[in-house]
Amino acid sequence: MYQAGDVISLAGGQYRLREALAGSAYGVVWRADALQANGSVAVKLVNQEQMARAPQPLRERWLASAANEIAFLRALAPWDGRHIVRLLDNGVHLGMPAMALELLDGDLAAHLAAEQAAGRAVSPRQALDWTGQVNQALAKVHAGGWRYLDLKPGNLLLDRASNLLKLADFGTNRRLDDLRAHTYAGTANWQAPEQFFPGDDGDGYATEARTDYFALGALFYYLVSAKLLRYSAACGQAWQVHGREAPAALLAEGRARPAVLQADEAALFAERLGPAGGAGLALLRRLLAERPADRPQHALEISRLLQDATRALDTGIHWLNMRSAA
Repeated sequence: MYQAGDVISLAGGQYRLREALAGSAYGVVWRADALQANGSVAVKLVNQEQMARAPQPLRERWLASAANEIAFLRALAPWDGRHIVRLLDNGVHLGMPAMALELLDGDLAAHLAAEQAAGRAVSPRQALDWTGQVNQALAKVHAGGWRYLDLKPGNLLLDRASNLLKLADFGTNRRLDDLRAHTYAGTANWQAPEQFFPGDDGDGYATEARTDYFALGALFYYLVSAKLLRYSAACGQAWQVHGREAPAALLAEGRARPAVLQADEAALFAERLGPAGGAGLALLRRLLAERPADRPQHALEISRLLQDATRALDTGIHWLNMRSAA
C-alpha cells in the first residue's frame, strides 16, 4: 500500500508521493514532487491491493493494459501533446510498471459537476470547441494504430489556464489491426451498442475506431444538454445492477434495444445550441448512429461538421447583434 512520503524511482528520476488523486480498476494516481527538478507530476502506479486479490488472467490483462498505455504515450511526438497527456518518465516500481505524467488541474467530470452546482451551463461555443479538441485527441490515438474505448469526462483532464482538454488513461487501448471480438472494456454510460452488447454468439465485443465516435457523440450531447442520454443512463444503470448480465437484462422478455437518441432529446440539444442547432444536431445524429458504418469515417469529416456548426453559431450571433443594434 502506498503512503504519502514514499519515493518512487523511475528511469529518469525520483518522485515523492504527496496525495492520492484518483484510482481505477488496476491503477492509482498520486500527486508527487519531482526530486530532480522543480514542480509536481502525476505518478500512476499499479494498485497493489487489487493486484493481490485478482485472479491470474486478470492480473495479466491489467499488466498488459499498463504496458499498452506506456507504449502508446512513448510513441507520441512532442507536438502530439496538445490534447493528450504527456508521459514524462516511466519505469518499474515493486516489479510493476509505473509512470510519471504531466499534472493538470483535474478532470472534466469534476469541473462540469462544480459548474452545474453553481448554476453555470457550458456555452454552445465551448461545447463545440471541447468536442473538437477531443476529436483531435482521438485522431492521434487512431493514427497511432489504437482505438481508445473509454472516452468519458473523467478521462479528460483540464488545463484551466488555456481551457484545453487532454485525453488520459490509455489502459483500455486496443490495436486497430486486431479487430477480433474482445473482452469487455470501458464504461457502460458512454458506450456504443457494439461495445455494450456482445455479438450474437455471445463471444466478446466487436469494436473499431468508429466505436470511439459514438462516445464522442455521447460526450457532445452531455456538454450541450448537461445530462446523459437516456440510452446511456439505462446501460449504466443496468450494468450497476446486473454486471455482465446487463445486456441480457435490458433485452429481457423480447424487448428491443433502447433508442439511442429520442425525439425530445434531439429537440433539447438543438434548442441549447441556438443558431448552431441544425448543424450540431446533424453531427450528433451521425456520431450516435447505431451502426459503426453510418458514423463519420474519420476525424476530418467530424472536424468539417463542427466547422459548419461553428459558422452557423457565428452567423446567428452576428445577426442577433445587428438586430439589437438596429
